[in-house]
Amino acid sequence: MDTRFVGIPEVTEAPSVAVVVDVMRAFTVAAWAFAQGAEKIVLAGSLAEALALKARHPDRVALKDGAPAPGFDLVNSPGLLRSADLAGRTVVQKTTAGTVGALAVKDASLVLCAGFVVAEATARLLRERAAEHVTFVVTGEDGRADEDLACAQYIAGRAAGAGTDAAAFLRRAAASRAATELAQGVRQGVHPDDVALCLEVDRFPFAMVAAREDALMVLRPCAVPRPV
Repeated sequence: MDTRFVGIPEVTEAPSVAVVVDVMRAFTVAAWAFAQGAEKIVLAGSLAEALALKARHPDRVALKDGAPAPGFDLVNSPGLLRSADLAGRTVVQKTTAGTVGALAVKDASLVLCAGFVVAEATARLLRERAAEHVTFVVTGEDGRADEDLACAQYIAGRAAGAGTDAAAFLRRAAASRAATELAQGVRQGVHPDDVALCLEVDRFPFAMVAAREDALMVLRPCAVPRPV
């Protein structure tokens, strides 16, 4: 498998297969939303679009980065989301990096969104689809976020069939700028358990596939059975 690792600004054309990584916290939150019963997640391009989607469909659950804000139901925190009942609901998500990265590669033939919590399922799906050329989009800090790069490199190793151990990659993520800012309360809309939840490897048995549905980019869980 041929892999490359890019930041969002480096996405200049649609890749064949894209894995968009946002560990802290967009796609950890997305995975938790599915675990809490959400049917699908609409990835919004702006806060205004998220609010408009919510206004047209008041039953949808809108979430964003940062502090709570009028019109939004939740914030982008796995610790705060894990107690929400989202059974059968549609979530509208807008974040600083993760949703931006997914929309940047919306024309790829396959778009996966990932964090450590769905790492193995993501790698298995890449193997199952026999992906030859994979672009990993490291969403944080214009491609420099080490928690996202570490996760991307870990998934790439697993997808290539290497017996890659997660420990060293998790240490890098735990020492990252994002983890430090979350732990120190620099960022708003944070639960004390957020960093630990973002660093749980393979918490969930599904991958997350984003695809166009009408004019929207929609994320859904994709079960990937473990080989027997």
